[in-house]
Amino acid sequence: MSKVFLLGANKEIDRAKQVVEVNQIIQMEGYSYDRYVVYDITKNQWGIAYKLVNLRTKEFQTADIIRPLKEKFGIGYYYDSENPEFMDSFEVAILLQEAQQQKKAEDDQAEQERKRVEEVRKIGRKRFMEIFPEDAQAVIVARLRQNESDSYTDYYSYSTQRTVIIGFSKHKRDLFSEMRKHASNFEGTAYLAEINEDYEHREKYSMGDGYYLGKSKYSGWIIEKEPVYNRERTIEDFAYTAGDEDNIRIGKPNTTPPSKPTAPTEKSEGGCTMVEYSAKAVAVFGETRAIKDELKAMGGRFNSHLTFNGKRLAGWIFSKAQEQQLAVYFGLD
Repeated sequence: MSKVFLLGANKEIDRAKQVVEVNQIIQMEGYSYDRYVVYDITKNQWGIAYKLVNLRTKEFQTADIIRPLKEKFGIGYYYDSENPEFMDSFEVAILLQEAQQQKKAEDDQAEQERKRVEEVRKIGRKRFMEIFPEDAQAVIVARLRQNESDSYTDYYSYSTQRTVIIGFSKHKRDLFSEMRKHASNFEGTAYLAEINEDYEHREKYSMGDGYYLGKSKYSGWIIEKEPVYNRERTIEDFAYTAGDEDNIRIGKPNTTPPSKPTAPTEKSEGGCTMVEYSAKAVAVFGETRAIKDELKAMGGRFNSHLTFNGKRLAGWIFSKAQEQQLAVYFGLD
């Protein structure tokens, strides 16, 4: 159980066999080229573990495989078997004390940061819950991306530097017109309010970034929708963002009571028709296969024996209470 085979080096290593001593200096090859001193050696069920301190950074490390420098192959820890180098025990003790003090300072700083983040999240949870509509099916956000690509190594990536909540949606459907409608809520994305098809990105495929509105995938501000599948989870996801009040840029609420919607019968761009089926129900007919999961999520039930204009048709039946949500979904409101 303690033996491993290094395929590249074509060599079997017995990790139960001790190869260096306490206070001996070893070095990292192929990565940082830093030097370490062994300050402790322990044994476990997998073999021997060597406790190390970096002579430059004073950071702790653990190694279970250390190979002779004369058999160097690839990245790893190595020791000089022909001319071994050791540090004085007193010097190692001082180095270990300094490393422990540094580790404690880093742990204290990390704990302070953890407490700060949790305090921000606590404020953000309350703030986000106050603005989070009960009927929201998605959060519309603006994100500032920073390019992390390296063209020399063909590495392409980005990091998100800031997230701003700019609106909510009553449906999960990706509509660039809806994104543009909320773009003017934040100065960073105000220019995206103008129609420009070059800013419309459709990447709903494996390794794609989904639907987003923006100039570039890798840098600058973009707008996208985050679907709400679990309300509590969404609150947690946006708690830290909402902890900074400047990250909430939603439009002013409409104080005018909405008029009662009339029963729409026009077709949407998806080839569907929504009708008032009865006094208590509405129905959706047409090409619904591509959106069946969304219709089901909105409370719809598929029925292959509905009747419309004297003809038997297959369609989705909904409670009258879902009429407004469907109208928004199909862009008929």
